[in-house]
Amino acid sequence: MKHSNLKPLTKRQQEIFDFILDCMAANGAPPTRVEIADHFGFRSPNAAEDHLKALAKKGHIELRSGTSRGIYVAEEARIGGQQHNDSPELGDTAGMPVIGNVAAGAPIFADQHVQQYVSVDQSLFADKADFLLKVKGDSMINIGIFEQDLLAIKRAQTARDNEIVVARIDDDVTVKRYLRQGAASVSLMAENDDYDPIEVDLQTQSFAIEGVVVGLIRQGL
Repeated sequence: MKHSNLKPLTKRQQEIFDFILDCMAANGAPPTRVEIADHFGFRSPNAAEDHLKALAKKGHIELRSGTSRGIYVAEEARIGGQQHNDSPELGDTAGMPVIGNVAAGAPIFADQHVQQYVSVDQSLFADKADFLLKVKGDSMINIGIFEQDLLAIKRAQTARDNEIVVARIDDDVTVKRYLRQGAASVSLMAENDDYDPIEVDLQTQSFAIEGVVVGLIRQGL
C-alpha cells in the first residue's frame, strides 16, 4: 500500500488512532474495544468498533478477527508517524515489532509477545526484516550473538544450509544454524561448544522454520 492511499482522518478518528499508538508504545499491544470506549466515553464497545472500521477503511489500520486486540497499524501509517519523530528509539510505534519471550506452544507472532517497537534503518541488514527477536541465552555467542541482542528476522518457511534460523521444534522456539540431513532429519547447530546439536526427526517431531536472521542490533551501543 502506497502512502498516497491513506485517506485523511477526522479529528475524532485521529484521536483514536493516536490512542492506539500510545497504548502500543506503553503496553506493547493495542487497546481492546472496551478500553477505547472507556477512554473516549462511548456508551458501548460497538461505537469503538465503528470508529475502528472507519480507520481500516481509510487504510490506517487493519482489523483481524480472533482476538480482542486484533488491531494492526498499517506500515505506511507507521511511516507517517515516524516523519514526526526526529529521534525514534525503543518503544516508538513507528518501527518494527520486537518479539520477546515466546511461551511454549504459542505462535511467535501472537500479540502478547510484542514487547515494544524500534525504528531502524533496514539498509543495515542483508535483506528486509519483518520483525526483531530478542535473544535469550548464550548458545550462539561464538558468532557474536549475545543475550538481549535484537535479531532482525525475515519471515520464511525454508532456509539454505548454514543459515541462522528461527525454528520451532514441537512447542519450543530456538535460534540455531540450520543443516538439512537428508529427507528425514534436520540438525540445528549451536555456536557455543557447551551445547550439543539438536537433532530433529522430521517423521516423529513437529518442525517448522519461522524465519531467517538477516541482521543484528546490539542494544546500548
